[in-house]
Amino acid sequence: MDNSAHTQFRAPDRSYLAQLKKGVGQMAIKAGFQPQRLAEIDIIVAEMATNLIKHGGGGELLVRHIQTTPQAGLELISIDSGPGMTDTTRVFQDGISTTNTLGQGLGSIKRLADQVQLFSIKGWGTILLARIFLHPLPDNASIRLSGFEFRSLLVAKPGETLCGDGVYVKITPTHLKLFLGDGLGHGPEAYLAVQTAVNAFRLCPDHRPVDILRQMHRSVTKTRGLVGSVVVYDVASQQWNWCGVGNITTRISGPMATKNFLSYNGIIGMNLPATMNDHTLPFERGQLLIMCSDGLQSRWDPTKYPHIHRYDLSILAAALYKDYARQTDDSSLFVGRSQGDHGRIS
Repeated sequence: MDNSAHTQFRAPDRSYLAQLKKGVGQMAIKAGFQPQRLAEIDIIVAEMATNLIKHGGGGELLVRHIQTTPQAGLELISIDSGPGMTDTTRVFQDGISTTNTLGQGLGSIKRLADQVQLFSIKGWGTILLARIFLHPLPDNASIRLSGFEFRSLLVAKPGETLCGDGVYVKITPTHLKLFLGDGLGHGPEAYLAVQTAVNAFRLCPDHRPVDILRQMHRSVTKTRGLVGSVVVYDVASQQWNWCGVGNITTRISGPMATKNFLSYNGIIGMNLPATMNDHTLPFERGQLLIMCSDGLQSRWDPTKYPHIHRYDLSILAAALYKDYARQTDDSSLFVGRSQGDHGRIS
C-alpha cells in the first residue's frame, strides 16, 4: 500500500483550470511518464476538472504519486457536492450527457486511465477515481495484501505543502501491523514528527501495540511529538490488538461486532501514561477498519453511502473526507478490509 500524501487542487471555476493542469502535469513528469502518456494524462485531468466545474458546481481534485510497484503512477480523485446522478454506468458511454454537451468526457477518461470508478448519490454529489500506471499491470495484479485490502487518504491543511499526518503498513509472516499518526500542529515540524515515528514503527521488532508505542515514544523525543494509533493483527490468535495515544479515532466493524477504541490521553514523544494496555477484538471475515485523525469530525458514519462497500476503498475514504473533513488541519484516513476466511497473511 502506498502511504504518500495527496496534493489538493481546488477547481471553483474555469480560471483555475490551467493552473490545475500544470500542477498535475508536473507531478506526472516527476513520476516518470513519457510524452504520449503525459498528453493522455492532460486530457484526463482536463475532463475531470471540467466535470467538477460544469456539473459539480466546483470541487476539488486530490492527486498523489503512487510509488509502490507494480502500481507506480498517479492516483486522481475528484470530489464535488453537485446534483449527483442515479445511473453511473450510462455516463461512461460516449454521447451520454446530463447537460446537453457531447457527452465524451467520462468515456475518454475510462479509455485512457487504467482504473476508473465513479460513485454518486442523487442530491449528494459525485466521486470519480482514476489511476494511471507507469507500466501495464500483470493480469494477476491485486490491490490486496494477502487477504487484506488497504487504502489511505492524506491531505495537508489548505495552504501547506507538507502533510503532518502519516500512515504505514508492515507485514511479517506472523503479524500485520498498521499505524496512523498525527504530528502536533501542521507544516514541516509536524511532518518531521510523524515521519520520524513512521520510521521507528517500520524498524520496531515488537508485536504488542503498547510496546511499539513506547519504542516510538523514545524515538521522537527530539521532535514536537504526535498522537497515534497502532493496530496489530496476530495470525496465531486470529485477533486484532490495538492501543492508541491522543485523538486518533479507530473503529473495527464486522458482521458480529463493532468496536470503537478509546485512546489514552498523552502525547507520543512528550508524555505517555505510566500504564497502558492493549485492547483486543476477534477476527471476522469482511471486517472494516477505519482510522482517522482529528482533521475529520469525530461523528462520521460510513453506512450512509448506499452500496459503497462494492467500490474501491479509496471511494469510501474520499466520501468520508468530503462530508467530515474540517479543512482547518491536516486530514488523514486509513481504511482496511479483511478478505480471507482466516485472516492469513502468508
